[in-house]
Amino acid sequence: MSAPEGWTVTVVGIGADGWDGLSPAARRAVEGAEVLRGSGRQLSLVPEGVAAERVPWPSPMAVAVRELPEAHPGRRVVVLASGDPMYSGIGTTLVRWFGAAAVDVVPHPSSVTWACSRMGWSVEETTVVSVVWKPVELLAAQVSPGRRLLVLGADGTTPAEVARRLTDWGYGASRLTALSQLGGPTEQRATGTAAAWPHAQTDPLTITAVEAVADPGTVPLSTVPGLPDDAYRNDGQLTKRDVRAVTLSRLVPLPGQLLWDVGAGAGSIGIEWMRVHPSCRAVAVESDPERAHRIGQNAARLGVPGLQVVRGRAPEALGDLPAPDAVFVGGGATVPGVLENCWDALLPGGRLVVNAVTVESEGVLAQWQTRVGGSLTRLQVAQAAPVGGFTGWRPAMPVTIWSVTR
Repeated sequence: MSAPEGWTVTVVGIGADGWDGLSPAARRAVEGAEVLRGSGRQLSLVPEGVAAERVPWPSPMAVAVRELPEAHPGRRVVVLASGDPMYSGIGTTLVRWFGAAAVDVVPHPSSVTWACSRMGWSVEETTVVSVVWKPVELLAAQVSPGRRLLVLGADGTTPAEVARRLTDWGYGASRLTALSQLGGPTEQRATGTAAAWPHAQTDPLTITAVEAVADPGTVPLSTVPGLPDDAYRNDGQLTKRDVRAVTLSRLVPLPGQLLWDVGAGAGSIGIEWMRVHPSCRAVAVESDPERAHRIGQNAARLGVPGLQVVRGRAPEALGDLPAPDAVFVGGGATVPGVLENCWDALLPGGRLVVNAVTVESEGVLAQWQTRVGGSLTRLQVAQAAPVGGFTGWRPAMPVTIWSVTR
């Protein structure tokens, strides 16, 4: 969507310190406005002497933001935003819809900057997780011992919810600080451990600082592919840990890219693809309803609730999916049309990786390798196990991996 010719909007960041905290440039922009748009709270921070018409956003506000050019034709419009408008803010939305040339942004320190200042943390060494209108399970993929996290929430229940989830995940000893009304005259803080967090409700304008501490016996889960097999609820349809790590190395997870996990089983490939980076996306295609349900549970527990689960059988279930950057086929290589559809759907530079454990599926992969290239690798893993009073090697079934770039 593009803005009407000549239309522009100014976005001014404002914090809990209100008018007193605005720069001269921000004040001039607000004073020169004919229309001010913002939440009721934001509009109340502007002195009565500013003559602009004040129009609060409706709830939900998405349609009103999109219709902003038509709502105030020919008038100077200033939109108020909390903190830095380009940090998970309305400035980003306006630029996405109308283009950077139509949006003039006057920033303000973000809540992240304020929080790091109060905690004495380096901004670049602090991980920020936004659960504003998103599942708090997103936090799970970011929690590891010693890590510092800032959690952005939508209301005053977020610190208590974060504390509860951390305790469930084995991080009840983590230290939490709820920072409210940062930079304003009523700034507050509350502290405690996750397991003993005493505050069911805090101020709605709160950011939660987390210093992650693992409880005794908690096994940290890395974002590096190859999680323990017991991290997944499964019925045996699971790409095992060592094979999974090799498979994902060939799929090459990259930020912002999309994976199809075809015949997903327990969903492990798609889940670990998404755990590599918050912007990685994946679609898990699974025909069995119980397995499809289990994939969603695994994804939520392991911090990637955004994994899309499509219940259906390939190749029919692939028809309406967005074009992928990578495709994994963990089973079904011999089903007519599956590999053809996956190969044809791949974007240029996309990777196709197929695992096979039967002679018949190996034969299919050999034919495809002859036809379009790529590499064939045979992987056999053996685990040490008791043999009488001694220890021997118990081999798993060998897996043939075909990987190719389009």
